[in-house]
Amino acid sequence: MAAAAAENAGTPQTRPRPIRLGRLVLEWGRRTYIMGVLNVTPDSFSGDGVTDLAAAGALARDMVEQGADIIDIGGESTRPGAVPVPIPEELRRVIPVVEAITGELGVPISVDTRRAEVARHALQAGAAMVNDVSALRSDPEMAAVVAEAEVPVVLMHGYGMTRAEAEEHEESDIIVDIASFLHERTALAAGAGISRDHILIDPGFGFGKTVRQNLELLRRLQELQVLGRPIVIGTSRKGTIGRVLGGLPPTDRMEGTAATVAASILHGADVVRVHDVKSMARVARMTDAIARELGDNG
Repeated sequence: MAAAAAENAGTPQTRPRPIRLGRLVLEWGRRTYIMGVLNVTPDSFSGDGVTDLAAAGALARDMVEQGADIIDIGGESTRPGAVPVPIPEELRRVIPVVEAITGELGVPISVDTRRAEVARHALQAGAAMVNDVSALRSDPEMAAVVAEAEVPVVLMHGYGMTRAEAEEHEESDIIVDIASFLHERTALAAGAGISRDHILIDPGFGFGKTVRQNLELLRRLQELQVLGRPIVIGTSRKGTIGRVLGGLPPTDRMEGTAATVAASILHGADVVRVHDVKSMARVARMTDAIARELGDNG
């Protein structure tokens, strides 16, 4: 158990309180929510980036029809070795897409950024949530932007850590490390004026972790519920899947992704962030029927 984090976090609620995200009310524990990944980048690790506004809109519409509850739009690749994108370029990529699809789709938009200026403009354009892989560390203004807008934020563990750093911590308890970090970042966010009910946590599968650590994270994901916050996880097409399955490229990791999505839900995930929405929405629905006793149609 993540004992140190548990002691610091106190006794969590049975379930985090529901939150409103645009038109959607997220009722934690009722079912798994599907976050569709919309990368508006030319260098996405998964090979699915789009740089044309019309293509981005079409992809977003397809994901909604296939079962996405939230669309997560990102204009900067977070793959290892990716070159940081200047803020003006990130704005150029992201804001027109947010403006074009907000309201049209009927589902909330999340902006995947670690820059306060990008988050501010995206929220003004209609986005309803911020997904910050740096957990408010990259930009000192980000917490204030989120607090002022009174929107939910996802705080993730592991961004910026190298594989070498992960290997140095190979013998440490990965869940204790993650829980301690996310407890500290949650406290910082709350201290900056962000409602605790608006904070979601992401253990950062694939970020600064070895294959062994990523697999252990999935097996022990439920231990992070001690933090009392909804759990978001993004395993889709990640490198660990490719390595476990013998070196498969990102575009050939569908079955491996399905296994990790099912495992995540069985072990406590509330939101799964995926590229292949149609298939993973089906996986989630079936797994929910097992995990949440919803299967009543024979």
